[in-house]
Amino acid sequence: MSRPLRFGVWAPVHGSRAARHDPDEPHDASWARNRALVRDAERLGYDSVLVAQHTVNPYDETRDQLEAWTATAALAALTTRIELIAAIKPGLYHPVVLAKMALQIEQISTGRFGLNLVNAWNRAEFERAGLPFPAHDARYAYGREWIALVERLLRGERVTFEGQHFRVEDYQLRPAGTFRARPTLYVGGESEPARALVADHGDVWFINGQPLEAVADLIADLERRPAARGRLRYGLSAFVIARETDAAAHAEFARLLDLSRRDEALRTETRARTDAASVMFAKTDAAAAHHVGTNGGTAAGLVGSYDTVARRIRAFHAAGIELFMLQFQPFEAEMARFAAQVFSRVRG
Repeated sequence: MSRPLRFGVWAPVHGSRAARHDPDEPHDASWARNRALVRDAERLGYDSVLVAQHTVNPYDETRDQLEAWTATAALAALTTRIELIAAIKPGLYHPVVLAKMALQIEQISTGRFGLNLVNAWNRAEFERAGLPFPAHDARYAYGREWIALVERLLRGERVTFEGQHFRVEDYQLRPAGTFRARPTLYVGGESEPARALVADHGDVWFINGQPLEAVADLIADLERRPAARGRLRYGLSAFVIARETDAAAHAEFARLLDLSRRDEALRTETRARTDAASVMFAKTDAAAAHHVGTNGGTAAGLVGSYDTVARRIRAFHAAGIELFMLQFQPFEAEMARFAAQVFSRVRG
């Protein structure tokens, strides 16, 4: 337990993370809600916030979607301690432009910024905009060249580069290195190309919610690979339902699961837009009838009494997870409950 233990939250960038017919959870992806929620998370003692990147709502195109990078820049100016992690799909931004944006948020946040590199899964987001959406492994090859270039620019190096996808001549970005060598690089994805990418370029590997044994196997696989940046760290996504008793938590889980089944038509539409090679969706689709939340959700097993949830968090921590990126519903109330009841149980 010598590794640091941190807790983060997923910003509600497209509203609910679980059931969309829950009367206790507003259909609200507004800037006002996200601003208030992130500032509350900071006040409650959460360490990080992850701002997922989508141009349109990936689950229901009729609903609002927060823009990740402009919102993160604004949050950087409105917070003082919490780490701000913005997801990025390489196919949407040229590496020079994105690196400059990242360095500006690093300045605004005084060194609290992180990039979460993800391999896009929503074909429609790209194809309807006339953007290329190559096959899964080709997107990772593109992302590998992209992040290799971005990382050098983030470090303030003067870069001349010519690869398969990009050509940059005598380019240097300033300011850089004011607070640290560069912002933190988080990498998501569990396919073989994703694992190779995080070993070569990442600081933290984000793992989707799943049982402890599966998470331990994933970590063991990465630990066998030499990491180019030194010791790799690990984060886990999870949807939390914590109550006074196990029975009360499972009753709430049953309520949300029953409500989520009313979203099956939306899930069918989402699957139709999804790259079939996406490991995340191959896993979560198979478990969708038994879990709630995105990115694995309750598959991580953080459902139970405060003591049960704390015990399971300690087990994941012992296996190597340092950052728990959490989802709740209703988000604001359950985020506060978790901070009040579980923080002290795992932090002493």
